[in-house]
Amino acid sequence: MSYASLMVSVDLGEAARSRIRLAGHLADDFKARLIGVAAEMPAYEAAPVGPTLGSAYCLASVQESVLNDLRIAHAAFDEASAGRSRVEWRSNLDFSLEFLARQSAAADLVIVGRGDDGSPLLSVDPGDAVMRLGSPVLVVPPTVDHLDARRVAVAWKNTREAHRAVRDALPFIKRASSVVVLTVDEGAGAGDTRDVIGFLQAHDVHATAVPKDAYGASTAEALLEATSEHAADLLVSGAYGHGRLREWAFGGVTRDLLAHCPVCCLMSH
Repeated sequence: MSYASLMVSVDLGEAARSRIRLAGHLADDFKARLIGVAAEMPAYEAAPVGPTLGSAYCLASVQESVLNDLRIAHAAFDEASAGRSRVEWRSNLDFSLEFLARQSAAADLVIVGRGDDGSPLLSVDPGDAVMRLGSPVLVVPPTVDHLDARRVAVAWKNTREAHRAVRDALPFIKRASSVVVLTVDEGAGAGDTRDVIGFLQAHDVHATAVPKDAYGASTAEALLEATSEHAADLLVSGAYGHGRLREWAFGGVTRDLLAHCPVCCLMSH
């Protein structure tokens, strides 16, 4: 079991090159093709409307500005992914998330940034991507440019989202030297991990169950503390909520992990 095709979202932020390098290393590790994706919708509403002398020029100028942004993104992708033969570039005049969602059918795993660098041009919000895309999403912190995933932590609760996240992460999990399954006791006891441990054992993965008491901290804080204690560089988690708006309006583990997880986080919804 492996990833045959990886897709990375490219924007004009400082962290984009690190993210592309990480994606390139993963493509090498999995012998996968690497697809770079970028899109931006021209702000046509800023141009004059109607048969004015400058309207045609302004519309062309607005579009050319966006095309230049896409050329810069393409150049950044080419530079950071240099030396690899199985690479592909896709871009268009479109809304970033809508374009990425349509392209994601070509990938086993989509790699996006955490959004810490001020929502740069062409960027995709990681929460929107997790909730919208049909593919698992690897969210990369801005300072991370490499992922070995030798020590993997799984944030477990017996839900559809967590089941899917574990299955989506199997290519990483099967290669890891250490896998811990984390459950957080929020006052009602830690979750039962026997079935997921058995599932992983059936895939020749030795995993250890690690119950964690929140001790008044949030569930996300407890998960991040346990991830750090076990020196994991990849956290696998289901993304919860009936919709991203509801999840972020009322808080939640998904929101907190997206905002604060210092290591790469693979999420599935």
